[in-house]
Formats: sequence, C-alpha cells, structure tokens
Amino acid sequence: MNGHGRWARTYGAPAWHLLALALCFLVAAYAATRVVEAGIWPGFLVWFVGAVILHDLVLFPLYSAADLAARSSTAGARRRGRTAARPRRRPPGRRPAPINYLRVPTAFSGLLLLVWFPLILSGAEPNYRAAVGLSTLPYLNRWILVTLVLFAASALLYVLRRLAAGRFGR
Repeated sequence: MNGHGRWARTYGAPAWHLLALALCFLVAAYAATRVVEAGIWPGFLVWFVGAVILHDLVLFPLYSAADLAARSSTAGARRRGRTAARPRRRPPGRRPAPINYLRVPTAFSGLLLLVWFPLILSGAEPNYRAAVGLSTLPYLNRWILVTLVLFAASALLYVLRRLAAGRFGR
C-alpha cells in the first residue's frame, strides 16, 4: 500500500482537503485578529452567537420542513401518475429533479437577504444615509432583481436539461 492510500484511509480524505481546511482556519484567524484590533469584538460575538442560535433553532427547522414538504409533494405527484402494473420507462437518475432547481436559487436569495437584510429592509437607513449620504432603497430593488435572475436562470437550466433528457412535453 502506498503512502497516499494510507493517508486517505487514516485521515478519511485526500491531503488537499487538510490543506484547504488549514487555509480556511488561517483566513478565519486573520479575520478574528482584525475584528479584535478594530475593537468591535463584543458586537461581533453577539452577532455570531445570535446568528448561530437563529439559524440552528429557528431557520434550519423552518427550511428543513419546507424542503420536506416540497419533496413529499413532488414524490406524491410522481407516485399518483404510476401504478404498480406500469413501471417506470427510464431509470430515476435520468430525469432532473425539479426540487433542486428551486432549492439553489432559494438558498442563494435567502443568503443574500440574511447578509444584507438591514439594508434591504431599510433598517439601517439613518446610519447608512449619515455614513454615505445615499438611500438604502436600491438594495431592495437589486435583491429582487437578483432573485428574479436566479430563478429565471434556474428555470432555463431545468428546461434545457429536460429537453436534453428527451422528457419534455411527454
């Protein structure tokens, strides 16, 4: 057995994975030193703990339940169209799953909203206007536009993949 195989078996992943993980920790450590140096670590700590609690206790159960409901409704629709006497004509991996074409743009749009919500929802209007002299209104318009583009691109990709699979309109 060569050293590479032994490493992967012992560590559980290729060596580049450990290197990438170490680089991520270095970037995080650098960011932490900049936060401490700027003197904003108490606010950052409150934000970080709040984000973890909000995500793990509120958002994760909500979007997991929404995903489960969406998956079960699409699975139910597929089951209703088929009887036990009539099996599938193609293997299940050939047709693109529509749920994935909703998950990705929803996740990116939600992430953008989560990161920029004070500006998108005009919660930071007085501070933002005092700092830069501009309104926060463009953030809402741009977030809506980005969300529309994400869903349109995802729909287009779904249609193209259905056409490529030869299953569109049948």
